[in-house]
Amino acid sequence: MLLVLAFALALLAQSAVAMPCLNQDPPKTQDESLNAMIYRGANGCEGCSESIQALLQAAYPEINVTFAGPDEEVKINAETLRDMDMYLQPGGPDLDEAWGEAKEYADDVRDFVARGGWYIGFCLGAYLAGPKNGFNLLSEGDKVVREIKRPRTQVRGTQDIVIQVDWSFTSGAKQGTTESDRWLYFQDGAAFVLPDNSQTTVLARYSHNGDVASTLNAFGKGWVANVGPHPEADQSWYDLVDVENPDGVRNDIGVDFVRAAFSAASNGTDDPRMSKLTALRDLITAGNL
Repeated sequence: MLLVLAFALALLAQSAVAMPCLNQDPPKTQDESLNAMIYRGANGCEGCSESIQALLQAAYPEINVTFAGPDEEVKINAETLRDMDMYLQPGGPDLDEAWGEAKEYADDVRDFVARGGWYIGFCLGAYLAGPKNGFNLLSEGDKVVREIKRPRTQVRGTQDIVIQVDWSFTSGAKQGTTESDRWLYFQDGAAFVLPDNSQTTVLARYSHNGDVASTLNAFGKGWVANVGPHPEADQSWYDLVDVENPDGVRNDIGVDFVRAAFSAASNGTDDPRMSKLTALRDLITAGNL
């Protein structure tokens, strides 16, 4: 009798372990996805925010994208930036108007980057990273200027057009190589003037005059990546303004630009959210992604 009772108790104990209560919550796992906030509003060009979203997803999978702006459900402020890893500013029509809006949350963006966030600026977004009418996120002494006003520039007007750049790849199968005279979409984009002692990394130069077209710099604990042309432009951009890209429309430069920022941010960090990013960086370095 005692043997039967012991056997029954053993079965009950086993079932208690194997079959949890029906109302028990499943175990929660930490979300390792990265969180990106992209500006979307009147001071961004139409469709630019969505093109940046597509570029992010091409560069890395599993990124949570939030569109933010004055007419979006999510606004740009210290509270909403707290849960983000990166803030991305697209191109737009007018710097003065964009700054008139952005200066209300400029201190929040600066603090976000200084504490370890990433700022990624495209065209107007690159101008907004500058010290004048901008977030002042560049390395000390660096300046952002209009490429169309520079000596020996390839483009003088403000029309939508293409321009040539020499792009130095930092990731993937092309890592360590520079492709010269690559055509990119361009509309009154930024150039960067760097002092001799600048700590900024040059990612690309305009082919015709050697001006800096894309940069990467540290800011506090965070990172800032900027590009003057539009490597995020897809075929619809060219079709809209009836412009042809002689190289064909490709996203390899845009993907490399985003990955350059991500790779720099993933070095030397113990943030657990970066574990997946670091693993992906290693895959890219090995040429497997």
